[in-house]
Parts: sequence; C-alpha cells; structure tokens
Amino acid sequence: MSSIEPRTADEVIDGIFHLYRARGDQAYLGEPVSMTDHMLQSAALAEAAGAAPAVVAATLLHDLGHLVHGLADDAADHGIDTAHEEVAARWLARWFGPEVVEPIRLHVAAKRYLCATEPGYLARLSPASVLSLSLQGGPLTDADSAAFAALPHAAAAVELRRYDDEGKSAAAVTPTLEHFRAGLVAIVTS
Repeated sequence: MSSIEPRTADEVIDGIFHLYRARGDQAYLGEPVSMTDHMLQSAALAEAAGAAPAVVAATLLHDLGHLVHGLADDAADHGIDTAHEEVAARWLARWFGPEVVEPIRLHVAAKRYLCATEPGYLARLSPASVLSLSLQGGPLTDADSAAFAALPHAAAAVELRRYDDEGKSAAAVTPTLEHFRAGLVAIVTS
C-alpha cells in the first residue's frame, strides 16, 4: 500500500488488491500455483462450503504476510520461518477485527494442531507444507494442542487451514479478486 493511509473501506481493499496484482504472481512456495491463485482458490472453497463471511475473508487474506514481509521468496529453502501469519495479522489488524485477523494469526498453529491430533493429516500435506511445518516447530505437543483448541478462534483457524490445504490445484478455475470485494468492504472495521 502507499504511504498514505486509506480512509475508506474501498481504499483499504484497493490497496490489498494492488498487493496481489503487484506481488501475487510469484510461485506459492513450491506449490503448482501462484500466491494469488492459492488464496483465491482457498477463498472460493470457503465460500462454496458456506463459510461465514469473516472466514471467507480470512481465507482470502491468510497468506498476505508472504507479500509484505520483505524476505526472499525462497526463505524456507534457507531454513527461515517468515512468520507470515504474524506479519499478516499485524498488518491487517488496522482494518479488520479479530474474527478475520485471529484465524489468520492461528492458521499455522492450526496445521501444527491437526498434525498432532488428526491421524493421517501429516501424510496428506504437500512436500512444501511439510518443509514449512518443520520450520514452524512441527506438530504441537498434547498440552499445546489442548491450549490451542481452547482459543476463541481456534475452530475458525482449523476451518481456514482445511481450505488452505485444498487450494493448491493448478487446474482450478477461480473467481477474480473483485468477486470478493463487497464481502471484504462490508467487514472492514475502520
């Protein structure tokens, strides 16, 4: 976004969409899709499943941290965890409430939680997701899993995570960013 703070919800979304258009065509961390394609696919899956508007928004925005963190695209290949979930959550908290921001902040923890609690989940992860899992701390412990499950937005984060895992098909046809504009504008908080 420009150095001038957006004043309206439409300006906020214009700035976010500009980021997607400017940086979202980069490959999605070893997956067969671009960053933008991944986030559009994930959000389309959430929408098709009837997810709450805040979950659809969070799913569309969940990896925005990769576009704003300022680190090299291949950071994971060099053993660096970009903490993209924290970067995105902090960045988006200026304009969205916790019902959007917290599932984004927790979507990496949700992967770690599912690896620890759902038999077969780890085996279904893509190689790129397994690599990032190792950088993110691996599966949660039993105590950490219980603590995660007790968090107010844990269920939404797990829901987001499942759409995230599915949104990696090179053959998928997705709606455009503009398809999601009205839903995003409606939940901008400032």
